[in-house]
Amino acid sequence: MKQRSRMRNAVLTAAIAAALVPGGLVPGGLVPGGLVPGGLVPGGLVPGGLEMAGIASAAPPAQAARSAHGFSRPRCAEASPGHMRCFLLYRPQVAVDQAMVAGLSAKPHGWTPAQLRSAYKLPTRATSDQTVAISIPFHTPDLASFLATYRRQFGLPPCTVASGCFQQVNQQGNATPAEPSATGTGWDLEATLDVSMVSVACPACKILVVEAKNTTIASLGVTEVTAARLGAQAISNSYGTFEIAGVRPFEKDWDLRDHTVVAASGDNGFATPQFPADIASVTAVGGTKLARAAGTRRGWTETAWIGSGSGCSTLIAKPAWQHDTKCKGRTVADISAVATNVPIFETTYGGWVSVNGTSIAAPLVAGIYGLAGNGANVGHVGLYRHGRSFFDVTKGNNAFSNGFSPSQDCGNNYICVAKKGYDAPTGLGTPDGISGF
Repeated sequence: MKQRSRMRNAVLTAAIAAALVPGGLVPGGLVPGGLVPGGLVPGGLVPGGLEMAGIASAAPPAQAARSAHGFSRPRCAEASPGHMRCFLLYRPQVAVDQAMVAGLSAKPHGWTPAQLRSAYKLPTRATSDQTVAISIPFHTPDLASFLATYRRQFGLPPCTVASGCFQQVNQQGNATPAEPSATGTGWDLEATLDVSMVSVACPACKILVVEAKNTTIASLGVTEVTAARLGAQAISNSYGTFEIAGVRPFEKDWDLRDHTVVAASGDNGFATPQFPADIASVTAVGGTKLARAAGTRRGWTETAWIGSGSGCSTLIAKPAWQHDTKCKGRTVADISAVATNVPIFETTYGGWVSVNGTSIAAPLVAGIYGLAGNGANVGHVGLYRHGRSFFDVTKGNNAFSNGFSPSQDCGNNYICVAKKGYDAPTGLGTPDGISGF
């Protein structure tokens, strides 16, 4: 009875936390296709279940912004200058959690690991000795337990501290002292999502979680260097901040030779690129909406997710391996993967939770690098050499409905509209097995 009461209280707490807060500021400034309006915007709804017009004002600890379809934006999705924000929205699966507490048969809703591996043609019997690292602010005390529940639910092999498969360290790489707690900030949910998605792509990979003492760019930069020092071949980042000149001195922390660094492109749609996804040496991962397609050879289809971050850098030069013509600088993203309809387990938010965001796509791709065994020597350049080894996404756009259409937002070109071949919302496309990695 006490366990049931605690679970119900957690569900109730999550529901209360989903209070509306006003929308924030959209950074002004030149972007491809014209000006992004600066200043205050209303906290309204945009397509795809997102309420993300820009950087929202900080919410009180017990609040989270609610968007369409009952999804909420956690506090970690808001950031002040010099700090990173997470890229996810969540919705507790209340009915599933209540059924499980009552001892009834229930399964979490959303794409399962088996379905995601099927959609991306990932080999199911592949083994790997690679280590995939997660860079994240703060310490999630029960992360190993949450991961164990997820893997057990979906028939994935255990990945435990005792076996040496799972490790959590502070930003200096030590087990103790633990960094400040992430519980209830949203970063705990982000960490749980990240380790779960690495598990989907590469069940045999070791997982290293490097936790920063705060959300500053400087502290998270330290986690990158620590992850590389501790032997991670691929490092996943599900956070970012708008590209400004002030972040450039920290670029070196994500520019790591002989390591693949992956970063989510953001959940703001077509806008100013996000750092660190804008760094030329980082694999920037956008988001798609996945659906079944009966009768087709693949059996699945994808469209650009409305929130998938894309943009044209005004600070980073065009890399030699990018050949798109509408952007003179670095174009985000490089590739993409699913960004909607994924369940994870986190008791702070009631138990099973549905998640949307490019924070799904980035660790999934980092796990695929690990599965391919090439995290130390492929990186972003190798992707463009194998551009035909991806499923081309040719439909959808990421132009928000702030009074604009895709034609007004980016001239209806590939910077915000999915097209045949390379486009910014989905990059080269989505994984078709591991041959592109």
